[in-house]
Amino acid sequence: MQEKITIEQTLSKLIEEKKYPTIKDILVTMNPMDIASVLQNTDSADMTKLFRLLPKETAAECFVEMEPDYQEELISCFSDKELTEVINELYVDDAADLVEEMPANVVKRILSNTKEGFRKEINEILKYPENSAGSIMTTEYVSLRPDMTIKEALERIKKTAIDKETIYTCYVTEKRMLLGVVTVKDLIIAKDDEEKIKNIMETNVICATTLTDREETSQMLRKYGFLALPIVDGDNRMVGIVTFDDAMDVIIDEVSEDIGIISGMSTSEKSYLHTSAFELFLHRIPWLLLLMVSATFTGLIISSFEDALTKVAVLTAFIPMLMDTGGNSGSQASVTIIRALSLGEIKFSDLPRVIFKEFSASILCAAAISVACFAKIMLIDHLLLGNDSINVIVALCVCASMALTVIVAKFIGCALPMIAKKLKFDPAVMASPFITTIVDAISLLVYFAFANAILF
Repeated sequence: MQEKITIEQTLSKLIEEKKYPTIKDILVTMNPMDIASVLQNTDSADMTKLFRLLPKETAAECFVEMEPDYQEELISCFSDKELTEVINELYVDDAADLVEEMPANVVKRILSNTKEGFRKEINEILKYPENSAGSIMTTEYVSLRPDMTIKEALERIKKTAIDKETIYTCYVTEKRMLLGVVTVKDLIIAKDDEEKIKNIMETNVICATTLTDREETSQMLRKYGFLALPIVDGDNRMVGIVTFDDAMDVIIDEVSEDIGIISGMSTSEKSYLHTSAFELFLHRIPWLLLLMVSATFTGLIISSFEDALTKVAVLTAFIPMLMDTGGNSGSQASVTIIRALSLGEIKFSDLPRVIFKEFSASILCAAAISVACFAKIMLIDHLLLGNDSINVIVALCVCASMALTVIVAKFIGCALPMIAKKLKFDPAVMASPFITTIVDAISLLVYFAFANAILF
């Protein structure tokens, strides 16, 4: 079977043959995101050659989509003139992100090859807290005056559009105070070109402040379906906008972080294939050590009931089933609540309603699981496997423990993430495996309490 030739192999071959016009013709037909992927899969020398063949605007868009390690590699190969050309083509928020990602010596070189006004805007964004709306906004937006006519507004948009990240939504300001918004669609379909902007603008403006949490800002964009959200300071002065693509990046980052925490590891900003085995080790080992130590509690509980297990050894066989069921029940509730918190469907004041709903669901789950568990123990363990040490009393002890464990696990699983959110912690911290560890300990305490009450 003939081996499939990749685009990277094709471009490398063309570089060897020095067919640069052909390479350029291929690259200009590709999306900047795809070009970035291709560049990152070629060797350093070819990557630089290919990048230099790109038109200025495409090169800047491609550069933004690349991993920081590859950006740094390209910068090291750039002359000061090339670096200036690339930086000047970036939007302010992308340039600020670049400065944040690079080491100090590279940052110094970037800023020294940046125009003073542009450098000031970058520094303005960098001064905001890392998780705030101000840190992800861009200062490049279309601003209109309320006394402009529609004709004047359209002319202004045409003149300034090339330097703006988005032009569909325009912001009406006076002395930087945000008064309203108007869309290009509103301007185009207006019947009278001499109509004043203040007469057609929407004055009920939904906005965020520079210190609003960036995840909350991203959720606002998703909730209202905006392409951009205005960002104002404490005095309602317009300072920038957060665009939908930046909000998507934040949502993806937050989801990745939550998945990592739920899985018991910290997350990496690099893609998986560009993360070394040692970096994966560093991200995972702290959580594994912490959870290993926390699991010591379950060992202590089992040890403290060693005499009871010696008298009725068959109880030991049901410990894994009991702990797994409890852990799974808690994880189901916690993941459901974390998702609802992330989407803004519930807040801390809804805790009583959430607990009641989860309690109702846990009763049904506990009843179904207990019946199934009793049938399994009596039919499979007792009759099919012929274990005479298992009887109805043992089965009832296990099933009662199972039912109460499920109810308690559901309560813990729904309450802890909401309490964590109220205390300004990440609710994902309270998801599996922490809840599983807590529920494991509780399920053992419940199990041995029932065993002592029923069997001894």
